Amino acid sequence: MAAIITEHFRQHNAEQFFESFSEAAPTTYYLFIGKSTPFTTTTTGGTDNSPPVPNDDVVTEHYKWDSMLAAKLISSSDVSFVIPRRNWANSTTYDMYEHDISTSNTTTSGATNLYAGTYYFMTTDYRVYKVLDNNGGVAYSGSEPTSETSTPFELGGYLLQYMYKITTSEVSKFLTSDFIPVSTDTTVSGNAVSGALDTVRTVAGSGYTNGTYYSPIDGDGSNGIVKIVVSSGAIVKQGSAGSNMYAIGANYTFANVDLTNVYSDTSVSSAANIGSGSGGSVQPIVSPYGGHGKDAVHELGSHFVMTNVKLEQNEGADFTIANDFREVGIIKNPFNFGTTTVSTSSTARQSLKVTLNGAPTVAYEIDEKITQSTTGAVGKIVEFDSVNNIIYYHQEKYANYGLAANGNVIAFSGTNVITGASSGAVGTAATYATPELQPDSGKVIYIENRRPISRASDQTEDIKIVVEF
Repeated sequence: MAAIITEHFRQHNAEQFFESFSEAAPTTYYLFIGKSTPFTTTTTGGTDNSPPVPNDDVVTEHYKWDSMLAAKLISSSDVSFVIPRRNWANSTTYDMYEHDISTSNTTTSGATNLYAGTYYFMTTDYRVYKVLDNNGGVAYSGSEPTSETSTPFELGGYLLQYMYKITTSEVSKFLTSDFIPVSTDTTVSGNAVSGALDTVRTVAGSGYTNGTYYSPIDGDGSNGIVKIVVSSGAIVKQGSAGSNMYAIGANYTFANVDLTNVYSDTSVSSAANIGSGSGGSVQPIVSPYGGHGKDAVHELGSHFVMTNVKLEQNEGADFTIANDFREVGIIKNPFNFGTTTVSTSSTARQSLKVTLNGAPTVAYEIDEKITQSTTGAVGKIVEFDSVNNIIYYHQEKYANYGLAANGNVIAFSGTNVITGASSGAVGTAATYATPELQPDSGKVIYIENRRPISRASDQTEDIKIVVEF
């Protein structure tokens, strides 16, 4: 059985993901950071210089909760459709939009799928254009486009369709060296013509009678007329981009030109004879449903969604700046701690917390092992607040990280002494606080291990995640 997952299916999944960020509760997504302790070959595998590839299994999700530092709600304004970045540059050969790209009809660059081709580009002032005709696969030669006209225009030897301009806000949040954000210009969309025929592919052939002819376009649309010029017995393309169209028509889903059905006038009323040549053809290129510019997200193949979350200093105590992190991920619909209520808090602290009954003998050190001999509890310091005498810590399921001598995870509890293994600090616990999100609730849908990322009070982390469907 032959089957294929289509581009529409990929875009459908991307749409569902994108739209879920603006749905009413209980759909919420959080970006989380985690893992203040190093990657090691005896625990997680890998090293800080070569982080391990995350496993897609049940136990890995549990481990991410154990090492989670904090989470921040992702709002609908933090999400955008994106596409691979293609920059405009003069003397560059771009692909062109064609309705039938496949293994038997590849793009100029050799792509067997339209959406893998280079049929669009972004200019230096962030305007995005679609290439409707690349003049037989030659390099663009001319000035940088600036037009925002709704209809196709010729420049640089190409036929171009202006799509949209990326806003200043979108540039700041979603433009990267690899991706550009996608949106639809409502003016362009409003003037798009569904099933229009803006250009044709021609094969020159030979032996035809020189002259200018017009042929009504066959198919399921209406009012399309192609201009056919024969010179030296061959069919030649017209215009700097060779669009050849006299009337683009509308509502075509397939279209053909019959070279035996030609006329000498634009009203196609005076029949003519193009001669007995052979090998020539004129094939109209059918626009996407709705027309060029109607829906930039679909037309440019955006099956990518980017989230962008900034970690700034206004997150308060939830996001530590005293330690680094190595894990980034996304959780869907986590619960508030101790409940089955989906959290909607803007931020959440996920490290465990104990407030001491007074200052310790010396300050605890970040990443050091702490123990509570009375209970047998073991943990690792994330941060020590020496002003308020608060220990933030994790209990990862590894020996000397969170596992007690008996191989179990034992919670720190009671008004018992907590000792630092490296610092020698000794302090007496007074009160404890749980994480703000219920561990192991919701679904961890994205995991990424990175080299250590240090935080500072005057620093902002701009975390962009691209999900491909």
